[in-house]
Amino acid sequence: MPRLASVKEVFEHIREGFNPAKAEGVNAIFQFNLTGEDGGQYWIRVANQQAEVHEGTHEAPTMVITAAANDYLAVVNGEMNAMTAFMQGKIKVKGDMGLALKLQAMFGLV
Repeated sequence: MPRLASVKEVFEHIREGFNPAKAEGVNAIFQFNLTGEDGGQYWIRVANQQAEVHEGTHEAPTMVITAAANDYLAVVNGEMNAMTAFMQGKIKVKGDMGLALKLQAMFGLV
């Protein structure tokens, strides 16, 4: 995938990288709270090896990822390692950490 310029662009194209085989057995809501300039709130429902992407907030997410929009873009574009960003506190995960790893496998991102 070419370099993405905005958070909105990430979520517009996120399903293109979705790997249904990696989503087997996953039934979860992933909430993304991305702050700062170009930030936004998005959520993804993964169930039955399918993914739906929505803008806004979900009332009961399974896992919440919070990051500055520019840090999240850097991870998505391969300019920053996701685990390093997490260890440095640039990306915060609330909920099931195992799902964060599955998220990376299902979509090739954090």
